[in-house]
Amino acid sequence: MTDRNDELAANLAKVERRIAAACAAAGREREEVTLIVVTKTYPASDVRLLSGLGVRHVAENRDQDAAPKAAECSDLPLSWHFVGQLQTNKVRSVVGYADVVQSVDRSRLVTALSKEAERTGRELGCLLQVALDAGERERGERGGVAPAGIEELADLVARAPGLRLDGLMTVAPLTGEYAGRQRAAFERLMDLSTDLRRAHPAANMVSAGMSADLEEAVAAGATHVRVGTAVLGVRAGLG
Repeated sequence: MTDRNDELAANLAKVERRIAAACAAAGREREEVTLIVVTKTYPASDVRLLSGLGVRHVAENRDQDAAPKAAECSDLPLSWHFVGQLQTNKVRSVVGYADVVQSVDRSRLVTALSKEAERTGRELGCLLQVALDAGERERGERGGVAPAGIEELADLVARAPGLRLDGLMTVAPLTGEYAGRQRAAFERLMDLSTDLRRAHPAANMVSAGMSADLEEAVAAGATHVRVGTAVLGVRAGLG
């Protein structure tokens, strides 16, 4: 386990240097950007090591993997983020451990999350997942609400008992006008965040950027970056 701990520590240090350099280049303070380590497909033992190395935010995208892992790590001082497409039949489980759901993209999901948060007496942070590859009123290829649907969905979350509107999230699109243009995509998200904050000033979280493009996200103004591979290594089966 010492070898794995050393590997994770070295990788975290590299990512930290990248974030710090990106902040410096953008004229931002390092404290303005929060690192979320995406631990999907990796065991609870890695989460425990990461916590020991100072990581405080972790993310998962599949409830069937996340729920037992979160339970096994319930003694650790961690904030759990759910970042995958969320079906309503998984809401009860996810609300049991997630502090933030970053993939809110439809009214039916808002209703289900609110009902469960109220039932359990929890306040759940919500980010609207924005699909920059979607048409005017469509959902994106990997989920997400079209930009034109943000205002209506944001108002719904803000009114929903048990939910807290925290901001916006996006994944750099693989198709459409922003394909291969991560910086432009993240700048578009920041413009949408500015619009959102006119009506909801506290919804100032902007989650964007992953291992390959965190610098572009920081340059655009992201407050949170979601990094998996650069910290934990290439996942089995992904090359």
